[in-house]
Amino acid sequence: MSKQTHQPANTPYVAYIMKGYPRISETFILNEIYRLEQMGVKLHIFSAKRSQETRQHAVVSRIQANVTYLPLTTSISDVSFSRWMWINLPHYWRAHWALLRQRPLAYVRTLAEAIYRTVKYRRRRFGRFKKVIIKEFLQAGYIARQVIADGRIRHLHGHFCHGSTTITMFTSLLSGIPYSFTAHAKDIYLRRLNPGDLLQVKIRQAQFVATCTDYNRQHLERLCPDGAPVYTVYHGLDTEMFVPQKRPSASPPIILAVGRFVRKKGFPYLIEACHLLRQAGISFACHIVGEEGEDSPIVQQRIQELGLADVVHIHRAVTQQELREIYGRCTLFVLPCRVVENGDRDGIPNVLAEAMAVGIPVISTTVSGIPELVDDGQNGLLVPPEDAQALANSIRYLLTHPEQAAKLGENARQKICQMFDVRQTTVRLKSLFDLCLTWEMEQRKTAVSTTAIWAQLRQHLPTIPTSQ
Repeated sequence: MSKQTHQPANTPYVAYIMKGYPRISETFILNEIYRLEQMGVKLHIFSAKRSQETRQHAVVSRIQANVTYLPLTTSISDVSFSRWMWINLPHYWRAHWALLRQRPLAYVRTLAEAIYRTVKYRRRRFGRFKKVIIKEFLQAGYIARQVIADGRIRHLHGHFCHGSTTITMFTSLLSGIPYSFTAHAKDIYLRRLNPGDLLQVKIRQAQFVATCTDYNRQHLERLCPDGAPVYTVYHGLDTEMFVPQKRPSASPPIILAVGRFVRKKGFPYLIEACHLLRQAGISFACHIVGEEGEDSPIVQQRIQELGLADVVHIHRAVTQQELREIYGRCTLFVLPCRVVENGDRDGIPNVLAEAMAVGIPVISTTVSGIPELVDDGQNGLLVPPEDAQALANSIRYLLTHPEQAAKLGENARQKICQMFDVRQTTVRLKSLFDLCLTWEMEQRKTAVSTTAIWAQLRQHLPTIPTSQ
């Protein structure tokens, strides 16, 4: 189940724990893994699911890390817990039996922790217990057994702070190996993904937390002021891959939007803005590229209702290489992000940074970390979320003022090179991993307990420079 490469036995590794790998929508993680490897970090990837996507980014073939896929599990929400265990436990019991024999105290304590949280996080006082936590405990046991047997893995890192980091936390408790995690967007703000105080528990037990916007960092520090240090580590962009191109003068001008058709992207407001532009007599074509989602039917319906089928075109998701070519043909890039009623929102959309890197004038909204990327009136335009009229006005302004639009595009490229170049951002994450690995190895030489290692290391972590 693994892609094998050979490394010296004494080389310390970082294990990346993910829900799925490789995913076409997670280019930022794929690029991060590749760049960390290029900088000398040895990685092993554990993935709960194997991607079923037929297309993948070119960077995947350049990643050298071993990949271990966990045994497939069935849905836990569709059947009784006993039935689910009957079906899935045979794939996991050997790993758990080995852990119980090898680390009995740690195993019993972690199992008790998992059971306690299944009861604590029930929706109602006497409601059904949180079954998914037992599923994540089983998956953690499989990884912990592999980690201990490998002998080289010295640090665990979860990506997204809900299910994958719950697995990472349990793996850490079972194996005695410390962990960290990266928090992104929806996983931070949707309470159902981290019920009760589960996110605070993860922050307190981690060595450090990375997150992709300073907006998120401040939120996490307010949420858990006594937790591990939190660092802003922006998703880096390959500024050598995404470079300004000589774009032909399109007639009509092309408005581009990219993203999954989910509510937080705000695509229905872009459709409304297109309707307002047409009413004003503005000539344009709008292309929206992305994976299908819950907003797909709504977007398609509004296009038909407003008679925009001849100017608004929907395209399936594409690879980074294909998207780079699309950037070269568009006039403006628009992403009308919003905060959904349940709290879901974007951090800093990667596609927004990519468009800025190639010098395209961008328009977005004042949501979450976007103002950290786009300085309104300097390297792009920002409008209030859910305001189709303001969005239409900004699009119209840039289409009718090409010189100002070109200047915004030039400044956008400069901002990306200054703050979001992948070589700079990955160095920050590598420095955190390096310190964790070095400190842990030094303490092993003096036989200091894992608890003492964590306590001492966390006193030193704040000295690592953040992205600001």
